[in-house]
Amino acid sequence: MALPNSRSIPDLLSDAVGQLAKLIGNEFALARAEMSEKAQQVARAGALIGAGAVIFIPALVLVLLAVAAGLRQAGLSDATSYLVTGGGAVIVSALLIWVGLNRLSGDALKPAVTLDQIERDKSAAREMVR
Repeated sequence: MALPNSRSIPDLLSDAVGQLAKLIGNEFALARAEMSEKAQQVARAGALIGAGAVIFIPALVLVLLAVAAGLRQAGLSDATSYLVTGGGAVIVSALLIWVGLNRLSGDALKPAVTLDQIERDKSAAREMVR
């Protein structure tokens, strides 16, 4: 005796495939939205870095000149005081560039929400097939 709500296996498989196609479409939409958000985050960060650099450069020149003048007053020659000041500035700038590049690494920009959702969907799809 067949139950009134019972469906054939081909119908169930067809529904499962349809649901899987819809799920994949939703995952792509989520990935697009998350990547768009990450791109906007990078653009905003770049704009802030650029604005800060424009304002910072003249201030840095003045500070470095003051440091060199202080070293000259401490008894160093002009060339040595400028060399020490410039070398310190190179070290600090290299450190800042290194930190900035690490913050723009692939891990920081990875669409973590989408990847987590895909893993959950894979588990759910495996359960549907069983």
